[in-house]
Formats: sequence, structure tokens, C-alpha cells
Amino acid sequence: MTLDLTDRSSLTRFAWLSVAAALVTIGLKTAAWLMTGSVGLLSDAMESGVNLVGAVMALAMLTVAARPADEDHAYGHSKAEYFSSGVEGSLILLAAIGIAIAAAERLMAPQPLEKVGLGLLVSVGASLVNLGVALVLLKKSKSAHSITLEANAQHLLTDVWTSAGVIAGVGLVALTGWVRLDPLVAIGVAVNIVWTGVRIVRASVLGLMDTALPAAELAAVKAVLDRHAGESGVQFHALRTRQSGARRFISVHVLVPGMWTVQHGHQYLERLEAEVRTVVPNCVIDTHLESLDDPASWHDVGLDRKD
Repeated sequence: MTLDLTDRSSLTRFAWLSVAAALVTIGLKTAAWLMTGSVGLLSDAMESGVNLVGAVMALAMLTVAARPADEDHAYGHSKAEYFSSGVEGSLILLAAIGIAIAAAERLMAPQPLEKVGLGLLVSVGASLVNLGVALVLLKKSKSAHSITLEANAQHLLTDVWTSAGVIAGVGLVALTGWVRLDPLVAIGVAVNIVWTGVRIVRASVLGLMDTALPAAELAAVKAVLDRHAGESGVQFHALRTRQSGARRFISVHVLVPGMWTVQHGHQYLERLEAEVRTVVPNCVIDTHLESLDDPASWHDVGLDRKD
């Protein structure tokens, strides 16, 4: 199924949903912290604040990415999504550091918790809000190939895992009376979410570096070319791919017999490009027709041609 990349503005509705969820959970988790005095719940509320910043960034970048191509950006604005996901991943890492620092301070000076039952109930409610929104964003990110929504969803899921750990820690403190369990669990949660932040930042950097298509998509493109290779003596080289948000860019040189007419070559390329678009939706494919009989056709395989 091919996505309508001419109208990505509808994705901003999901970013607004994330903003609303962040505001609700900040209020609930802050209330839970004030009730209990738990540093774990405080760290949970801090991460929800980070979620709000990430959601606003996602909204801004999705708005930019939805803009159509213009004179200064002939290939569109879809790479703006990588900036959002990069910021989102960085915020997750900063949240982990903040949680660890707050927990370390409380570990050195432990304090008893109050109104644990009510505080945990409020925190569970906030976690359910995050979980529901995260699942909605994750589903949409897959169908829309949006790295921004995916990063935002993963951030919210990280928050859910954080909350689960904090709730478990606070519950154990209530059962055992060992108050140091609260900051210890918070530190463990901070360590756990670092991986999510690193993974999201890495994906953003790879996208900005014009990384090739995923292995499965690249294999699908090569399978189409392999089916055509040898047909009437046709050959291919200089296959290059990159991804930019939801878009995929593919270029390849097609070497055909020199006796072919321009019309024949054009019709062949139209058929070839249509087949590639069938196996890799949302791709922009550029084909360069060359003659098998011209020695110059074999000199431009590399990115920088050297005569």
C-alpha cells in the first residue's frame, strides 16, 4: 500500500495527543509525588516533563515535514523528522541522568514515604494514560513510516516502564519498610531506559547520514533488477539508495543495447520503475539510461566520476 506523502499534516493530530497525555501525566505524577514524598515518583514526574518537551518538538517537526517541496527544498522536508527523533532520544538520556542523580541523593539520605496507597493509585492511572497513547502512536508510526511518532511512542513506553519500576519500588518499601529500595529502584530504571535513548539517537543519526534502505527493501529492489538482468542484454550498475523519513530514494544506471531507440528505452524504464515502486512503496526512483556499446558507460559506477 502506497502512502499519500503529499499530505502528512494529519500526523500532527497524533503529536497533539502526545502533548495532551504529557500534561495529564505531569499533573497526576506530581500529585503522587507530593502525596508520598517518593523520589521514585518524583523522577517519574520529571520524565513526564521531558515527555512534554519531546511531544512539542515532535509537533513542530511533523509540521515542517508536512510542507511540500519548494524551490529551496526540491526533495521535500521529510528529514525534519530525524531532528525530532534525535532530540527525543537525547531527552530520554537526560531524563535517565536526572533520575539517577535524584535517586543517588535520596540513597544517601533516605526518607520515609507517606500515603503510599493513594500515591500509587494515581501513578498507575498516569501510566495507563501513557500506555494507551503510546500504543496508538506506535501503530500509526508503522503505517505512516514516521520515525518521529515512533520515537515519541518509544519515549512514552519508556515512561511506562519507569512508572512500573517506581511503583514496584514504592510498593516494596511499603511492605518491607526498607526506604532505600525506593532510590535503588529509581537508579535501576534510569539504567534500563538508557538503551532506548541510545537506539533512537542512533536511528536519527543514520537517517541524517543518508543510510541505505533496510536490508529487506534493498533485497526487494535487487530482486526486481535480477529478474530484468539479461533481458535483451540489459545490465545494471551504480545502484544507490537512501531513506529520508517516510520517503525512499533509489537511483540506478540501466545499460541497454545501443541500437535501441529513445522511445524503446523510455518505455522499458517506465516499466522497470513501476515494478520497483510496487515492491518499495513511497520511493522516488531515478534511472539513468546508458548504452552497452559505449565505453564511457562503464566509467561512472562510483559516486564521483573520474574520467
